[in-house]
Amino acid sequence: MNKTTVNIKGMHCRSCEILVEDELLKVEGVKKAVVNEKEGMAYVYYEGNIDHGKVKQAVCDAGYEIGIKEKAPLFSKRMQDYKELGFAFLVIIILYLIGKELGIFNLAIKSGSNYSSLPVVFLVGLTAGVSTCMALVGGLVLAASARFVEKHPQSSTLQKFKPHLFFNLGRIISFFVFGWIIGYAGSLFQLSSTTLGLLTIAVGGIMVLLGLQLTEIFPRLNGLNFTLPKGISRAFGIREQTQKEYSHANSFMMGTMTFFLPCGFTQAMQLFAISSGNPMVGALTMGVFALGTAPGLLGIGGLTSIIKGAFAKPFFKFAGLVVIFMALFNISNGLNLAGVNVSAFLDQNSVALTQTDPNVTMENGVQIVRMTQKSNGYLPNSFIIKKGIPVKWIVTSEDAFSCAASIVSSKLNIRKNLEAGENIIEFIPTETGSIRFTCSMGMYSGSFNVIDETDKQSSKTQIDSQTQAADIDFTKPISACSASGGGCGCGQKPQRQAALDADETPPVAAEQKDSVQVLKATYSVTEDVRPNKFTVKSGVPVRFEIDAKEDGQGCMGSIMIPGLDNNPQGFEKGKITILSFTPTKAGTYTITCAMGVPRGLIAVN
Repeated sequence: MNKTTVNIKGMHCRSCEILVEDELLKVEGVKKAVVNEKEGMAYVYYEGNIDHGKVKQAVCDAGYEIGIKEKAPLFSKRMQDYKELGFAFLVIIILYLIGKELGIFNLAIKSGSNYSSLPVVFLVGLTAGVSTCMALVGGLVLAASARFVEKHPQSSTLQKFKPHLFFNLGRIISFFVFGWIIGYAGSLFQLSSTTLGLLTIAVGGIMVLLGLQLTEIFPRLNGLNFTLPKGISRAFGIREQTQKEYSHANSFMMGTMTFFLPCGFTQAMQLFAISSGNPMVGALTMGVFALGTAPGLLGIGGLTSIIKGAFAKPFFKFAGLVVIFMALFNISNGLNLAGVNVSAFLDQNSVALTQTDPNVTMENGVQIVRMTQKSNGYLPNSFIIKKGIPVKWIVTSEDAFSCAASIVSSKLNIRKNLEAGENIIEFIPTETGSIRFTCSMGMYSGSFNVIDETDKQSSKTQIDSQTQAADIDFTKPISACSASGGGCGCGQKPQRQAALDADETPPVAAEQKDSVQVLKATYSVTEDVRPNKFTVKSGVPVRFEIDAKEDGQGCMGSIMIPGLDNNPQGFEKGKITILSFTPTKAGTYTITCAMGVPRGLIAVN
């Protein structure tokens, strides 16, 4: 058998290899054809003589051309690419600010129902399809679909949209099937948080690559692809010339595998399906949920399918940046799930915590920890508990249909789907250190800091030494703690108090309204509570109103006044936090966060 090699330009994936091989096998005398898109070569095995003109025509019929594949540069040499990328970045920033102002990123469902109601499940799916599922599954779909449209602009709108129909069909069917299985088999598909974290990181890595390819800033990356092995691709029939890259079977399989991606809403549904112990309940729950996510995911398909003409290239760069941002968000979440405290790397000034925590009380030899779960996380989300003493963790869920309602902790071996109202989790901390917990997607996190009372003196020494070494600018306002609550700098109380004492800003007198003294302030992450010094009269009720311009972050995202109002409250953007009390004793009272860090004063006359 004879062999000849043919140089081919324009191939970019395994489907291209299959298309060329199929056309070459039609040439008279050809017995075997092996194509390698990375090398840009076709190895043709034939008997007798071969017509090289027909070989060239076969390559052209497949949609490619004869020629040596040129090595792409590392960076694009087109200045227009960088201009379009800059414009796309500006558009994303504007859209993000608008979305944040409108609260689009905090979509949640307020309902007293539960997942056993299929209409509620469908509504949860609709919400997930434009929120957390959009960030993970939607980001992956956007990356793949935009890449396909970019590579095949000649395809019709219907050809571009059909893969999305098969993707969602595969997703819905697989959710029904796997829902039935987990409803029957219990915890068969309960992957560990570490495994989910690594899976999320892997998906994020793929999304980064696809996003970078869409920007066209790094042409050499175009040679990297994640596709099915050629043998499997043939088995699924990836050979239609009109499709060129993504067959219906390939899209169907991609949709099927999304069942295992750790979207927070999906995890909550899976937990309910598992706990039901009923195959039919599991199937209906997961299937109806997937059906609810379809409109949002199909919306991506519709958007990418209609892109054409001069608008196409700027759009692909815009889509690439969106995918990259989503990927980084997912990678951060994956690191959280895998047990890597991302905030610890961002907050280099955190120090040891104090030995007491106002949010932890002792009742009958048990440490009682109270936490509130909201649609946007946990408040408070950092606690100090003692080693060897049982803990009763009472979590009040205010939004049981959000991603934050599914809590996981690998150290505590906990995976719990919160129900509306109080939820109780019990455990005994057996060793000192940090015990982290997150939502099932890794988006929201918190921690228990376990201390040993026998080490109290050494801990105090550590705090004192770190406090003395800390370099604090007393002219700046008391800033909020780490956004994710990993470290809060609560060991710097003496400096905070000193800064407060050195502040000569005159206090604001309370405004008398009817029989109530009213104090008004605003809260933001950068400025904290402003103003932060007040005077009130003893024996007259006080209402302290704080208008939150942003959501509270870290331990400074909560507020209390020890001695006047000992119940910590959080800040939620657009809402007014109200502390009500009646001072009965003259003196100066410190406004603090839930951890006792000073931030202001109230003088009672």
